[in-house]
Amino acid sequence: MSSPMSKEVVWDRPEPPSRPSRVPLSRELIVRTAVRLADEGGLDEVSLRKVATALNAGPMRLYGYIETKAELLDLMVDEVYGEITPPPPSAGWREGLRHVAHGLRDAVRRHEWFIDLLSGRPHQGPNSLRHMETTLATVRFDDIDQVLGVVSAVMAYVFGAVRGEITELRTERATGMTEEQWQRASGPYMQRMLDTGRFPMLGKVMHESSDRDPVEVFESGLGYVLDGIAARHGI
Repeated sequence: MSSPMSKEVVWDRPEPPSRPSRVPLSRELIVRTAVRLADEGGLDEVSLRKVATALNAGPMRLYGYIETKAELLDLMVDEVYGEITPPPPSAGWREGLRHVAHGLRDAVRRHEWFIDLLSGRPHQGPNSLRHMETTLATVRFDDIDQVLGVVSAVMAYVFGAVRGEITELRTERATGMTEEQWQRASGPYMQRMLDTGRFPMLGKVMHESSDRDPVEVFESGLGYVLDGIAARHGI
C-alpha cells in the first residue's frame, strides 16, 4: 500500500485506451506539440488549452493523458533530455564531462526555455534518470561524495554559463541591440569612467580583450573547471 505522501507519477500512469477519433492523440504527440510551442514563443505559450488548440482537440481530452501543467513541463524536460547523447562508455572523466557539458549547451540553444526549468530538485523522467546515471558513471572515483561534488561543480558552471548566453539572446531581442551595438552606445560614458583612473582592470578588458566565439568562451571556462578538479584530485 502506498504511503499518504506517495504520488503516482505520469510515467507510471497508462494512457487512455485508443479509440476512433478525428484527431488521434497520444502523450508523445501532446508533448512534442508543447515543445514546438515553447520553441516558437517561450513557456508562456504552453498550457493544456493552447496545446489542445494546436492539436485541434478539445482540452478535456488532454486531461486523460496529462493531468496538470506541471506534468506537461516535466514531460517536456524529459523529451529534451532524450535528445542528449550520453558520453561513450570508454570516455575518461574529463572527456565524458566535456561531452555532457556541450550536449546540455546544445540542447539549450535548440530549446531556450529548457534552461528555465533546470533548477530545483532533479527531474525523474526516464531520460532524465538516464542522463544522470551516465553522467555520474563517467566519473570513476571510489568516493561517491567526490563523484557528486565533481558533477555538481561542472553542472553549476554549465547552467550558469548557458543561462548567461540565453539571457544575452533575450536581451538582444527585447532591445533590438546586439551586445556590440550596446557597447558602442555606452562607449562614451564608459570612456569617461575609465579616464578617472579608478578602473584600470576594466580598461584592460575594454581595450585589450579579444572578441571570441561563444563556443570558445564556453569551452575555455569549462577547461578552468576541469583543470581545477584535476588539480584537486591529483589526476
